[in-house]
Amino acid sequence: MNRTPGRPLRADAERSVRAILAAAERVLAEHPGATMEQIAEAAGVTRTTVHRRFANRQALVDALATEAAAKLAEAIEDGHPETAPPLVALHRATANVLRVKAAWGFALGPAAAGSEPAARIHEEIARRCVELLGRIQEQGVIAADADLEWVRRVYYALIGEVLHGQPAHGCAPAAAGTTPAGKAVAETAPGGTATAGTATALDPDALAARIVDTVLHGVGPRPAG
Repeated sequence: MNRTPGRPLRADAERSVRAILAAAERVLAEHPGATMEQIAEAAGVTRTTVHRRFANRQALVDALATEAAAKLAEAIEDGHPETAPPLVALHRATANVLRVKAAWGFALGPAAAGSEPAARIHEEIARRCVELLGRIQEQGVIAADADLEWVRRVYYALIGEVLHGQPAHGCAPAAAGTTPAGKAVAETAPGGTATAGTATALDPDALAARIVDTVLHGVGPRPAG
């Protein structure tokens, strides 16, 4: 985490940092140009406290990006990509990624892409994704001559479309199309239960199944039998 260097944080100081980062995600997602003062107010701390933990606004944004990238890595690890059956691991990791990306949209977006620690985490995530796709390829589900880096890019693109596009017809209740899918996914996490009053709550597990099916089988007709 790109904080002002110093001794390890005490538990109360660590809680303060977590509160600041959570508030920064909320505020910056709505207002990317928000100031440190606005973030401090949202976190319920003083501006001095924020500046004590983060040298400047860029340091705060970099720390936010690194925190979110770490959460993304944890979400993928929860799918046990090296040990679980590969298709099970891909589905679980995809559902987890949808939840994390929806909840940390600013921190995982282009506006916060300058953090070198976060970039290293994302590179490791991409490497592990290709390895998991390789396990699936060994099972014959992906063509033996498929470019796994290209498959990974298509997979990433589908996740991005789910989060930043509009809900697909049939994936949501009657109000589908009125709320970005990422917001609806965020409102169902954790646990996939809808926030009260959410008309377009989507199920990350169902979306993950559609993403995985599209990556592995495309949209053409299935062979008979």
